[in-house]
Amino acid sequence: MNAPVPGDARAVPWRACASRPSLTRGRRHAEAPAPTRDDFQRDRDRIVHSTAFRRLVYKTQVFLNHEGDLFRTRLTHTLEVAQLARSIARALRLNEDLCEAIALAHDLGHTPFGHAGQDALDECFRAADPASGGFEHNLQSLRVVDVLEERYPAWDGLNLTFETREGILKHCSRRHAQALDALEPGGVGRRFLDGTRPSLEAQVCNLADEIAYNTHDIDDGVRSGLLDPAQLLDLPLYARYHREALVDHPGLAGRRLLFDTLRRMLSQQVYDVIDTTAARLDAFAPADADAARQAPALVAFSENLAAEVVQVKAFLREKLYRHPRVVATTDGAKQVVRDLFQAYVLQPQALPPPHASRAAGRPQALVDYIAGMTDRFALREHARLLGPQATAALQPGIDPDGPGPLGG
Repeated sequence: MNAPVPGDARAVPWRACASRPSLTRGRRHAEAPAPTRDDFQRDRDRIVHSTAFRRLVYKTQVFLNHEGDLFRTRLTHTLEVAQLARSIARALRLNEDLCEAIALAHDLGHTPFGHAGQDALDECFRAADPASGGFEHNLQSLRVVDVLEERYPAWDGLNLTFETREGILKHCSRRHAQALDALEPGGVGRRFLDGTRPSLEAQVCNLADEIAYNTHDIDDGVRSGLLDPAQLLDLPLYARYHREALVDHPGLAGRRLLFDTLRRMLSQQVYDVIDTTAARLDAFAPADADAARQAPALVAFSENLAAEVVQVKAFLREKLYRHPRVVATTDGAKQVVRDLFQAYVLQPQALPPPHASRAAGRPQALVDYIAGMTDRFALREHARLLGPQATAALQPGIDPDGPGPLGG
């Protein structure tokens, strides 16, 4: 018997509704198939070798990159999401490679300084171009892989498959979806207009993202000293596995107790998604990947766990993301982004030559350039344009080249 070729349905015992590389809706520019990889594996490899992917190591998740060596960055978060997505996909017999490609690319469009940078850039973009609809990091991730990467002589972007691009665009405003659909009729923006869903693999990545950041933000919050472990016992999801850890390991304390509790908490969320989704797939029995897009969302938490996850998110928003020390840092970060945008509007010649030529009268070009910055490059560029004293005043106690105030 001949060995299965890439994309052959015999190679993997997929569910009928799994996305199959042999049935992909294709790339925007036709390419010959690779001899040893299927199309989704090829997408994953292109993402890993992209410039935007490497930049993620120096982009904020919650704490600025230079605030400590052990806090999550966009890159480590992305790798955690990819691991969780592959594990869930494997258990459900969905396409692991597509899940991995989507997960690895889902945050490529994030700005420096996390959500603070995103909010500031959105504000600047709307003011400079009211018709733009503002900044959306998911849409920017799609711009990165469709337009901004410059790795091929014949086209812009990475020329990824429809299925990977569809999964990258997790959220999209109606205005932006209409603009996408005008450029690519029936393409990745269409589902936001007709109310359908993305592939099951994209749905898996959405929940893997949520599981990852809810769990690791607790870990980083405790490591920073901004969250007291005793506060976490108010969360039913955490408290249940904290008690279980102590039953199994009496006397366990400190970081080992925290880690064991979070490990159990994360695992249970994964198992819950697998069990709940498997039951939904059995009930709806979509005949193929397109039929799954027409069904209600099939990848989900159980009702009880979903309610507990909402409690975790609300807790983190109130106790960590809005903590005065985090707000003080993010307020300064927002001003760095605002200052950079305004400085480039007034002095486009301050941009590197290729960007300066594109930026004249085009706010989108400034958005692309600033969104692509790492935290430390943005701070250095701010100091170059406005002076080190101005940057230091916005980021007190932080040296872009040295250790941060929260330690490692």
